[in-house]
Amino acid sequence: MTPCGVIGLGQMGRGIARRLDAAGMLVAAHDAVPGAVAAAELSGGVQDDCAAADVLLFVVPSTGQVVAALADMPLREGTVIVDLTTSAPEASARLAQDLAARGCAYVDAAMTGGAAGADAGALTLMLGGEAEVIARIAPVLAQISTQRFHMGPVGAGHAMKLVHNLILHSAFMATCEGLTLAQKAGLNVDRAVEVLNAGNARSFVTEVRFPRDILSGTMNARSRIANLEKDLGLASHFADGLGGPASYTHLTHAMLARAVANGDGETDFSHLFAMSDALDKDIANG
Repeated sequence: MTPCGVIGLGQMGRGIARRLDAAGMLVAAHDAVPGAVAAAELSGGVQDDCAAADVLLFVVPSTGQVVAALADMPLREGTVIVDLTTSAPEASARLAQDLAARGCAYVDAAMTGGAAGADAGALTLMLGGEAEVIARIAPVLAQISTQRFHMGPVGAGHAMKLVHNLILHSAFMATCEGLTLAQKAGLNVDRAVEVLNAGNARSFVTEVRFPRDILSGTMNARSRIANLEKDLGLASHFADGLGGPASYTHLTHAMLARAVANGDGETDFSHLFAMSDALDKDIANG
C-alpha cells in the first residue's frame, strides 16, 4: 500500500481522506482548522505529521495555499504532490518546477463530482503531469475516483477544470433564470424540470442539482457561493489570457460576484435559484 497524506479536510477532503483511510493507505491528515481532523473520524493510526507519506494530496481552495503549505514542509525525495485544487494552469507549472528542484513530482488532479462523489470514491479527475508519475500513483487515485482523464502536461488538468466549471456554473445560472421565468409565468417548477429532463435541455443541473438540492427543499449542495465565484474568476482570467471567447464566463462571474458583494458568499449555492431575479436586476442596474 502506498502511504498517503491528505492536507485539507473540508467538504471534499474529508471524504477523500476517509476513502484512503478505509483502504489502509492514509498515514497522515492535516487541516489548519482546529478540530477538523478529529471531526473527520479517521482511524487511530493517522498522524498529523505528513513526513511518512509518499503521496501528499492537497484538497484546499487554491494552488497558492499548496505553495504556502509546502514552503516550510520537509519533503523526502521522490514524494508526489497531488494538487486537487481548482487553480490557474500557470500556477501549476511554477509549482511543478519548484518541486522538481526539491526532487519531488507534481500532478494537477482537478476533480469534479462534489462532496457526494468524494464520500463515495466516485470523483472524476482531470490530470496534468508526466504519464509515468500518474501511473505510479494510479492505485491511490483509484480509491477516490471512478474516471480519470490524462489531459496532458502539468497544468492541463487545471485548464480542463476551468473549462468544465465555466460551462457548469453558466448552465446552472441559465437554468435558474429559465425556471424563474417559468415560475413567473405560473408554471409548476417541478413539472417544468420534468419537461427539461424529457427534452434536449436536460443536464446534470436539471437531473441532479435541482431535484436533489433545490426542489427537495434541502438547500444543501455542499458548496458556498464564494467557491463558485472564485472558480469563475479563475475561468475569466484563463479565457481572457487566451483571447476569449469569454462573454458567458464574464456574465456568470459578474452575477456570482454580485451575490458575494451582497453578503451571500458563505451561503450554499443552491440558494442562487431564489436570488436569480434580484441578481439579474442588480446587474442590469449596474
